[in-house]
Amino acid sequence: MILLVVIASILIALMAVYQYNEQTKDYHAERLERKENTIKATIDLELKKHTTYPVTEENLYKIFSYKDKIYDISDINQLDILIFNLKGELQITSSSSFSKDDSSHHISQRILNLLAESPEHRVVVEGETPSGIKYKSAYTYINDGKFKPIGILHIHYLKDNSFQEEELKEFLSRLAYVYIFMLLFAIGIAYFVSRYISRSIQTVSEKMSMTVLGKSNEKIILEDASLEIFNLVTAYNTMVDKLEKSASKLAKSQREQAWREMAKQVAHEIKNPLTPMRLTVQSFERRFDANDPNIKAKISEFSKSLIQQIDTMSSIASAFSNFAEMPKQKIENLNVVEVVKLALDIFNKNNVYYFYDDEEIIARLDKGQLIRVVTNLVKNSVQSSDSEGDVKVEVRVFQENEKIVITVADNGSGISEEDKDKIFEPKFTTKSSGMGLGLAMVKNIVEAYGGNITFVSELGKGSVFTVTFPKNNK
Repeated sequence: MILLVVIASILIALMAVYQYNEQTKDYHAERLERKENTIKATIDLELKKHTTYPVTEENLYKIFSYKDKIYDISDINQLDILIFNLKGELQITSSSSFSKDDSSHHISQRILNLLAESPEHRVVVEGETPSGIKYKSAYTYINDGKFKPIGILHIHYLKDNSFQEEELKEFLSRLAYVYIFMLLFAIGIAYFVSRYISRSIQTVSEKMSMTVLGKSNEKIILEDASLEIFNLVTAYNTMVDKLEKSASKLAKSQREQAWREMAKQVAHEIKNPLTPMRLTVQSFERRFDANDPNIKAKISEFSKSLIQQIDTMSSIASAFSNFAEMPKQKIENLNVVEVVKLALDIFNKNNVYYFYDDEEIIARLDKGQLIRVVTNLVKNSVQSSDSEGDVKVEVRVFQENEKIVITVADNGSGISEEDKDKIFEPKFTTKSSGMGLGLAMVKNIVEAYGGNITFVSELGKGSVFTVTFPKNNK
C-alpha cells in the first residue's frame, strides 16, 4: 500500500511537470502568433494609409521612421520589432541595442531559404541569450497592397516562464501535502492490517516452534482469524493429531526394535562361551577314563575351563545389567583427585600418567559411578591400539567455572570419520572383543548428573575425551 502511494505520487508529479511544460510551450507559441498577427495588421494598415513615400523595399526605413511609427507599434505590442529587406539586411528596428549600420545583424541565408520555401512564408526559430533566457524569433514577409513582398518582419520574443513556474511550484506543493497525508494514512492502515495478520501468524509460528515429536502438542485456537489463517490453523491441528498417532506408533516400534536388538546381542554374546563349553564337555566325555592315574588333573583342568566360560557369561550378564539400569546416584562430597587416582590403580603405571592442578577438588558425585566412568575411558584408551604397551594415556583433572573437567588423552590409532557419529551407540565397538557398551554407559552416567562428554580424534594420532560435571549436584 505504501509503495503504491509513493509510486502514484511520483508519477502524478512527473505528469504534472510534463503537462505544465507542454501548456507553457503552447502558450508561448500562441502568444507569439497573436503578437505577430497584430503587428502585421498594424503594419499593413500603416502601409495603406501612408502617402508620403512610395511603398517599396527601398523606402521601408523612411516609411517606418516617419513620425517614429516603428516605436509606436513596438510600444503598443510590448515587443522589439526588426524590419529587414528581402536580402536579409537590417533596415530599421525599435530596439536601442540594434543599429542600422551594424552588419553583424542580418538574416542568414538558411532562414531566407526556409522563408521562401514555406507555404505560409513564416519561419519560427528558438534560441537562448548569453544570459540563459530562452526566446522565439518569428520571420514573415511584409507585403505591399498587391501582396508583393517588400521586406521581412522579425519579432524577437523572450519567453517569460516565471508565472507558469510559480503556478507549477504551488501545484506541486499542494500535491505533496495531499500525498504526505495519504502516505501517513496508508502507513497507519498497513500497520494495523499487518498487526492483525501477523498476530495470528505469530501464534501459529510459536505453536509450530514448540511442536516436538513424542510429546503432547497443544492445538491452536483462534476465534477472529481470516479464512487463510483459519485454513492454516485447521491444517496444523490435523497435523498435530496425525503426529501424535505417528509418534505413538514410532515409539512402540522403536521399543520393539530395541528389545529385538538387545535380545540378539545377548543371545550372540552368550553363544560365544557356550560353544567352547560344549566342545570341552564332549572332549572330556570321549577322553574320560576312571582308571587314568592323571584323572584328577584332567578333571581340575576341565573344571577350570568351565568356570572360566561361566565367569565370561556372568560378566556379560553384569554388563547388560549395568547398562540397562539407570544410575542409582548416591551423591556425597568427594575429593575428585583422590577418587580418580583410586580408579587408575588397576592400570599399568608405565603407560598411564595422571595430572591434576590441585590436591583437593571437592564435588558432589557418586564415588562408584565416577570410578566406572574413569575406568571405562582409560580402558578404551589403553585398548585403542593393537600393542597396548605402546599406548600412552594422560588423565587430567581440573576445575573451570564451577565445573569439574576430566580429560583422557591417548596416542592410539584414533577414530575414523565414519565411526565418530556412532561412538556412543550401544553395542558399537571397533575392537574384536567386548560388547560396545562401555562408552554408552559412560554417556548415560554423565548426562544423568547434568554433565556432558565430548571428544576429538585424529586417525593414527590418538583421541581426547573430555567429561564435564557440575560441582554441586542436588
